[in-house]
Amino acid sequence: MPNIPQLTQQFITRFGGGEEGLRVFHAPGRVNLIGEHTDYNGGAVFPAALTFGTTLLIRPREDRRLGLASTNFELVRTMPVDGLAYSEEDDWTNYPKGVVWELEQQGIRLSSGYDLLYHGEIPNGAGLSSSASIEVVTMFALLTLEGQPTDTVQIALWSQHVENEFVGVKCGIMDQFAVANGKKDHAIHLDCDTLKYELVPFQSGDCKLVIGNTNKRRGLVDSKYNERREQCAKAVEDLKAAFPELTLLGQLSLEQFEANEALIKDETVRRRARHVVEEIDRVGRSITALTANDLAKFGQLMNGSHDSLRDLYEVTGAELDAMVDAARQVPGVLGSRMTGAGFGGCTVSLVHQDSVERFISEVGEKYKAATGLTADFYVCDIGDGVSEWKEEA
Repeated sequence: MPNIPQLTQQFITRFGGGEEGLRVFHAPGRVNLIGEHTDYNGGAVFPAALTFGTTLLIRPREDRRLGLASTNFELVRTMPVDGLAYSEEDDWTNYPKGVVWELEQQGIRLSSGYDLLYHGEIPNGAGLSSSASIEVVTMFALLTLEGQPTDTVQIALWSQHVENEFVGVKCGIMDQFAVANGKKDHAIHLDCDTLKYELVPFQSGDCKLVIGNTNKRRGLVDSKYNERREQCAKAVEDLKAAFPELTLLGQLSLEQFEANEALIKDETVRRRARHVVEEIDRVGRSITALTANDLAKFGQLMNGSHDSLRDLYEVTGAELDAMVDAARQVPGVLGSRMTGAGFGGCTVSLVHQDSVERFISEVGEKYKAATGLTADFYVCDIGDGVSEWKEEA
């Protein structure tokens, strides 16, 4: 956890008053271990919450206004609680604004205004779900302070709706779900169509998860993300000739797809759909491998995932490919792949603990030589989902 006394002082400096009524909440970032671009296709994903994320200090105020500030950004905003609308000039504050807007859509009108100070440990734009972390921690905190139920599955769905309808990014459910429902030392096997999920123990043994941040900034709204969604929808339309009830690619087995993929007329669209269906199959095989404690097999599946995202879905880009290529050359690396939406952001690698220092050194050097960019690395532990921070804890 970050330094809470220091953040408390920053809060008081920013908003005045004292510590009375001040409460602290935390939501993690997330890493998706495998199952990429499957969530909005109704398929399976396998994310895990991280131990670092977004800390929120929050306190009610007398008027019906929101005070929004962050230790990460200079932008500060104060605005009425009622009648909120998206504004590009409001930048990061659109996420908490969207949460208040969503609560009102759900019939929950705030009883007062609030001051909110955010402290993010997630690199912005890295693909570790900084936006989902902000949405979920804000939703959880406001529901708690308003005396409302804090159902974490419901919080994930409402937070996704914020991103889709208020911010305008047509993301799937995975990010918000992992941030809200993560559990220490477990990954989440989530069916994004039904929201059925199971917590799978992630026994990494002598291996560590290492996240590599390419520091190639991604902008999801401006990327080809929505284009990929449209291509998947087109594949579904073509496949309805064989499956009239089909609404999502995730409803097909690999065998069903392979027998009917010729129905997809556009070759690019066919490759997009093949990635999705094969990736969902890889998630299932990953659970089997991890249940059998076969980390080597899981590493191979990670590699297969990245290769498919590069060749079939075409969402990796030069920076991610350079980092993965360098990672796979280091002895002791079982698997390496991009994680997140792509077009920059992060990789995740499964690395034997004896090789971690060498990994960071060699991958960093090769990546800089290939791209001119300096990478950051995080040796990760898997943490819990959203919660209120209590001093005694």
